[in-house]
Amino acid sequence: MATIAVTAASGHLGRAIVEALIARDGADEVIALARTPEKASDLGVVVRKGDYEDRAGLEQALPGVDTVLLVSGMDEPSKRIGQHRNVIEAAKAAGVSKIVYTSVQGPDEGTSFSPVVQSNRQTEKDVRESGLNWIVGRNGIYIEPDIDYIGSYQAAGEIANCAGDGRCGYTSRAELGAAYAQLLTSDVHNGQVFNLHGAPLTQADLTDRINAAFGTSLVYRPMSVEEFKQDRTAELGEFLGTVITGIYAGIRAGAFDNPSQFAEAAGRPHQSWDAYFAALKATS
Repeated sequence: MATIAVTAASGHLGRAIVEALIARDGADEVIALARTPEKASDLGVVVRKGDYEDRAGLEQALPGVDTVLLVSGMDEPSKRIGQHRNVIEAAKAAGVSKIVYTSVQGPDEGTSFSPVVQSNRQTEKDVRESGLNWIVGRNGIYIEPDIDYIGSYQAAGEIANCAGDGRCGYTSRAELGAAYAQLLTSDVHNGQVFNLHGAPLTQADLTDRINAAFGTSLVYRPMSVEEFKQDRTAELGEFLGTVITGIYAGIRAGAFDNPSQFAEAAGRPHQSWDAYFAALKATS
């Protein structure tokens, strides 16, 4: 069995992928890489230090590894291309044979999220040209932040953003974990790019499902892009507020309403939203 290293393993997505790999084949052949290893110590696998800024350290962490899962970094776009290249070059130097990259869907131009998308497309190109076997997953939008934000939605009595009637291919980190576990442990899909998300939802759909799961009476209120940007930057700061605005502007423009190849990648259909929200209702 191939040894698999998962970068950013202490983060939400990296952790979900490690857990899915363990559930699939056990912990023996899984290595977690984390900038702060102590934060991944509870995963039940070997943990090594892996900092995207430290190429030499990454190379020292990868001997004996066959496949690397590169989780897209969270830094600003101008920095993340170089950080991702550090992982790719370290993998090549350490004799890794395959790299799987967690990219994103979204608008290549026209929104304040586009620079993030463009940086991910550059890393996709770097991965394809690495000389290694490769797979790229383009993740849909995580649904968990909306669920985590339920208290704020309840306080406001509404979900308000600039997505309008746009349809968004949402997904969950657990479902992505299952898909990447399959892509990491099989060579059938090498050399391919997959959109990974479930059935698209509008914001009105999402609001209705949240109401049904949590017993709330929220309404959806569309905002202009500029109004939403002012609201988000006031709460989250300039960088994150601008990125979030760009995501919802991209939903509005249809950039997240794409065909999904989740079933092909994961070997099963994406969890239905009926099932997802029913599980939330059962525990709320």
